[in-house]
Amino acid sequence: MKLWRMKYRFLGKEKLLALGSYPLVSLADARKKRDRAREQIADGLDPSVQKQLDRIEAETKARITFKAVADEYYRSLEDRELAPATLRKKRWHIDDLAKPIHNRPIDQTTAADLLHLLKPIEQSGRRETAKKLRATISAVFRLTIVTMRAPADPSAALKDAFLPPKVTGRAAITDEKEFR
Repeated sequence: MKLWRMKYRFLGKEKLLALGSYPLVSLADARKKRDRAREQIADGLDPSVQKQLDRIEAETKARITFKAVADEYYRSLEDRELAPATLRKKRWHIDDLAKPIHNRPIDQTTAADLLHLLKPIEQSGRRETAKKLRATISAVFRLTIVTMRAPADPSAALKDAFLPPKVTGRAAITDEKEFR
């Protein structure tokens, strides 16, 4: 295997930076990477350390999935000591209904992804469930905004995208004797 490499000195120490393997990285790309590394050295940064930090940051972002943040949100609901029925409903929303987006990086989840998740639920006649699931997803995204893990809440765009739940009225009780 042939590698593009760059030898450089940083703080008086000789170092070697790998720019990529030959068939996968073209000469033009290797030169661009070399130029970026030289700029970093001129700015007082070690390119190999920067490369490691960039890799760690990318891995960390990839690990911050919807499921991880949703579990954190659920734990905060437990800490608030909500009713067991409410906690079961939220767990059902997160674990079962939102399962298709569990492994998506939270900052890469779009409104289209959420629409694709919620529309089939609405079309099956469960309008109220779709509405409440969107609200739960929105609460999870608000947590990510507050903790600076995502820039915006994509579910906010879907607020009026669904049909309202069907409301069936009940006749008022006018005669107390009939009620008994």
